[in-house]
Amino acid sequence: MNTIPEGFAPFKFPMGFLDVNGPLYGRWDGTHLRLGFRVEPRHCNPGMVAHGGMLALFADMQLPVAARFQSQTDMGFLPTVHLACDYLAPAPLGAWVEGQADVACVTRNLLFAQGMATADGMPVLRANGIFKITSATSTKSGDFLVTNLFDIRKD
Repeated sequence: MNTIPEGFAPFKFPMGFLDVNGPLYGRWDGTHLRLGFRVEPRHCNPGMVAHGGMLALFADMQLPVAARFQSQTDMGFLPTVHLACDYLAPAPLGAWVEGQADVACVTRNLLFAQGMATADGMPVLRANGIFKITSATSTKSGDFLVTNLFDIRKD
């Protein structure tokens, strides 16, 4: 099964590390931006399950992007200060990995977020991270409005 679940749209960030390792997809469920990807052979370790590095990449995108989208606030580029991942179970080749995140706390300079991901409905990853808040007007590469990254609507 290589289809993308209904309602998910491609994450439009065609550059760098994510371009090589994606694609990721997003769907607004009314309260959360859910991110997902289909596990392909290039995402796998020799055991034919998603490599921990791929799941960490997913968490590193899921946490800050979902937080920005859900808050409807442009916090500027959010470089990772800290990322912790707990691998709960394998995500096998062909599985649909889907996650959601929540903001735990926002300070003047930092965003604290946490999230979970499942593979075909089974929990596979728990993550939390700390991200540096820059500004919407900074010249750092990567500043953009998250709402422009998906062909989805927040109704």
